[in-house]
Amino acid sequence: MGDIRTRGAVALGVTGLLAPLTLVLGAAPAQAATCTTQAGPYQKQVEKFLGRPVDGRQSAADCRAIQAFQNKHGITPNIGYAGSVTWGVMDLMNKQKAVGNHPNAAGRCPTNKGRIACVNLTLQLSWIQDGSRLVYGPVPVRTGRNGYETRTGLKKIYWRDIDHVSNIYNVPMPYSQFFDGGQAFHSVNLSMWNPPGSHGCVNMTTTTAKKYWSLLRNGDDVFVYGRKPGT
Repeated sequence: MGDIRTRGAVALGVTGLLAPLTLVLGAAPAQAATCTTQAGPYQKQVEKFLGRPVDGRQSAADCRAIQAFQNKHGITPNIGYAGSVTWGVMDLMNKQKAVGNHPNAAGRCPTNKGRIACVNLTLQLSWIQDGSRLVYGPVPVRTGRNGYETRTGLKKIYWRDIDHVSNIYNVPMPYSQFFDGGQAFHSVNLSMWNPPGSHGCVNMTTTTAKKYWSLLRNGDDVFVYGRKPGT
């Protein structure tokens, strides 16, 4: 999310689903070791997701695999414990993958607006459609954390700034497309699963943000719906 200081200045596909879910952090056992020997409450589910032997017992190899996943997506604590946050991320990834090429199967995003960018906060997914035709996506996104929620409703892109920098947070916001006050689509150099979320903007990978920049224009509609887990 950024300030508004100045006002100057297709291909169908499913992008690989890597994205973070803001969940209540489960208590993990405190310890000095870099990798825990304790099995977590979601041990079997996490083992299955990672392709490990599903026995519900923590092994050194299990811990290394879980810890690598946590490090990749910025999940803390990153001690290889199969807790609620780690499993929550994996569970949401599974749900996202299940969407496939039909992100608007429930018809929540309007199909009578022509070109429109849709954001499903519940699944942390976004896509662009033209009427009922899927133009791009769905792709994982990183929306507002608790207290900085991405606002829902029908909006329009009103300002685009390819090299925007926020003077509120002093961070770059490349490929910014603003649709609601300081809330915008823009790229970040983070995993889409990095908790706890943005300050209200819809964060994207650079590849996705560039594609949105090329497909959208001022005046195009944006529809945001659902509720991000943990908000």
